[in-house]
Amino acid sequence: MSEVPESAGPIPAELTANLAAASRILAAQGVVDGFGHVSMRHPGAPDRYLMARSIAPALVSPEDIIEYNLDSVPCNPNGRGSFLERFIHGEIYKARPDVISVVHSHSPSVIPFGLVDAEMQAMFHNAAFLADGVPVFDISEKFGATDMLVSDGPRGVALAGTLGTKPVALMRAHGSVACGPSLQVAVFRAVYTEVNARIQHWAAAMSNGSSLAALNQKEGRLADVPNQTAGMRAWDLWRGQVRAQVGW
Repeated sequence: MSEVPESAGPIPAELTANLAAASRILAAQGVVDGFGHVSMRHPGAPDRYLMARSIAPALVSPEDIIEYNLDSVPCNPNGRGSFLERFIHGEIYKARPDVISVVHSHSPSVIPFGLVDAEMQAMFHNAAFLADGVPVFDISEKFGATDMLVSDGPRGVALAGTLGTKPVALMRAHGSVACGPSLQVAVFRAVYTEVNARIQHWAAAMSNGSSLAALNQKEGRLADVPNQTAGMRAWDLWRGQVRAQVGW
């Protein structure tokens, strides 16, 4: 059994409240249901990250937040269970120093793009971060037949390798990961990946097989700049809705 690592220290209450709220936001926006999780890198220790205990996202409270080292060993479990797929988060943080937050979800409109030979494209400006391409992680390519879960370090390393420098990767027959330079941006990207997938389904159905006029790479890079500033009004709206419901 792994030795319990020492904690990096207390976390400001506002940050744990925001992380708990992020779980509830993702549930309210239809990105997660009883499954899925969001994490953020420890603000004072880049070799630590924070994530809720194993609980349905819509039920997460600040008291559920656990600190982990990047091997995904909990520092302060206090009897609280951990998600089996926490290694998704730890290995992405190891591979990507620029990433501050990671979302893993099984959003239903996204999953089909990991099953068929149809590339996910950026359908509109709020999903501009998809215009550089969306890789697909197929766990069977390295590990053969599995339970599809990224439940250990090597599987997490493989997923992080597929993600590379992208903000989003699909997971065949499973779901997706979205990441960002802040908690707010990662949540925005997870939500608008799901929205974009729905729009692409509709556009493809209307196209009669013709190509879609999606954003190109240059348009995507330009459009993603305001998404990370003015686009955060969405976070303010969603965060306020959670605060009105639960008081934190």
